[in-house]
Amino acid sequence: MKVNKEKLNKVIVILPGLIVCIIIAWIGKFIGNYIPSIGEASLAIFIGMAFGNTYGNKKIYDKGTKFAESDLLSYSIVLLGGTLSAQTILKLGASGVAFIVLQMTITILSAILIGKKLGFSENFRLLMASGNAVCGSSAIAAVTPVIEADDNDKGISITIVNVTGTVLMLLLPFIAQIIFKSETIKTSALIGGILQSVGQVVASGSLVNEGVKELATIFKIVRIIFLVFVVLSFGTMKNKSSSKPNSKKVSSKIRVPWYVIGFFIMCFLFTIDIFSMDVSKIFKMMSNNFEIIALAGIGMRVNFKELIKQGAKASIYGAGVATVQIISAIILIRIFL
Repeated sequence: MKVNKEKLNKVIVILPGLIVCIIIAWIGKFIGNYIPSIGEASLAIFIGMAFGNTYGNKKIYDKGTKFAESDLLSYSIVLLGGTLSAQTILKLGASGVAFIVLQMTITILSAILIGKKLGFSENFRLLMASGNAVCGSSAIAAVTPVIEADDNDKGISITIVNVTGTVLMLLLPFIAQIIFKSETIKTSALIGGILQSVGQVVASGSLVNEGVKELATIFKIVRIIFLVFVVLSFGTMKNKSSSKPNSKKVSSKIRVPWYVIGFFIMCFLFTIDIFSMDVSKIFKMMSNNFEIIALAGIGMRVNFKELIKQGAKASIYGAGVATVQIISAIILIRIFL
């Protein structure tokens, strides 16, 4: 009985923010019917940002918007797997994977070197490198215990990475339009190869079109798979610099996000025809609805005050890494894709 009450309380706490996100998503979809050039996804983000920084700036909404941003988006990604065949993922090919590996390597090296020039600690530089190269907050959380970073470094690095990602989320579609004329594969590589979180990739891709959103998500998921190698590498680097053998601890802390596994399972089941086209269409509809609600939550959680509050040194660090990412991605896309 006590367990049921705890579960009920968790649901009740989530409801206010989740209901607001659903309402914003519905408004975005309704207005999107009349101005399809902007699109329901873009409208959900922008309405969420406007409301979240005015009347919606209340703690009562926090749990619900967080649930929409993380859990609902994760479910959306898993369901998306049930609409894509292995052939779609193989579109990336060897050149796509090579682009991802090189882009991640350049991001890691630039984050470490720029951080060193600015006088940041080794732990902080490694956290920034992992967050920007792989998957934002999730990568930082995975690397933190392995390199024995403190909570202060973890918190600040997550903030800078998320702030940088939010700016790039809105900026990259315009860069792709100017340089690549929004061509699907190149735009998807730019967005999926740079942005820090899955939510930012989905949101940014949605600002372009459905095809870019889906392919950019695949680029991003392939990046997340490399989290294992990044954690192992950083653990080894830290062990060598501190001369403290810690291989057991490194291997025990690696976690591949559950939605990545779920995505590939669903994709495999669709590829071998376990799901019919009708079932796949239902998955598509559910995925899209969850996604719009999640985007409303992402918008609501963009804090304009946090964007302004970052110190000059931290802002320079984030901007420096982002600039290198954009330049390297454009060059690598022209070479490989």
